Amino acid sequence: MINLKAEQFFENTKRWNEEFNLLREIVLENQSLVEDYKWMHPCYTFEGKNVVLIHGFKDYCALLFHKGVLLKDTAQLLIQQTENVQSGRQLRFTHIGQIANLRETIANYIQEAVAIEKSGAKVNMRKTEDYPVPEEFTKALNEDKDLQHAFLSLTPGRQKGYLFYFNQAKQAKTREARIEKYYQHILDGKGIDD
Repeated sequence: MINLKAEQFFENTKRWNEEFNLLREIVLENQSLVEDYKWMHPCYTFEGKNVVLIHGFKDYCALLFHKGVLLKDTAQLLIQQTENVQSGRQLRFTHIGQIANLRETIANYIQEAVAIEKSGAKVNMRKTEDYPVPEEFTKALNEDKDLQHAFLSLTPGRQKGYLFYFNQAKQAKTREARIEKYYQHILDGKGIDD
C-alpha cells in the first residue's frame, strides 16, 4: 500500500531522486513492510514499529535501520551516524550505481531488520545513571531543591538530553551558562528540545 505523503516525497525530491526511488523499490519488495511517512521522510514499518527510513543529506543518501545496532552487518557496511547514536545505523550511498550493485545485500539487511522486529528484540539503551552529572550541575541541584525536584521529575529521556548537552561543553564556564539557560525549562518540566 502506497502512502500519499511518501508518494509526494518521491515525486517532489530533486536531489537523490533516482537513488531514493531505487531504495524504495528494494524496500517494498519485502512484503512485511508498510510504507509510512515520519520525520518528513518515507519510513517503513512492521506492525506499526519503525524498521527502516529513507533519507538524504548533502553528500549521501541513506537507509536508516532503527535497530541497526542489532544487525549482524556481515558486509561491514553499516555506519553509526555519531558516537552518541545508540540504536540506529545507516547504509550510505553516493550514487545509484552503489545501490544497484548492492541490491541483494540491501535486501538481505532489510530482511534481517524485519526478522529482528518480528522477534521482539530490544536495544539496550544507556540509562540516565550512565551519564555523568557535571560538577556544575551537581552544585546547582544541591543548592536549589526546586531545581533538583524538577529535574528528578523529568522523564529519563529528558534527563539524559540535559546531561548529554551539559557534558558536551569542555569549559566550566560554558557548562554553567548552559545550566543557567535551561534552568526555567527544567523547572517547567520541559525537555531540552521542547
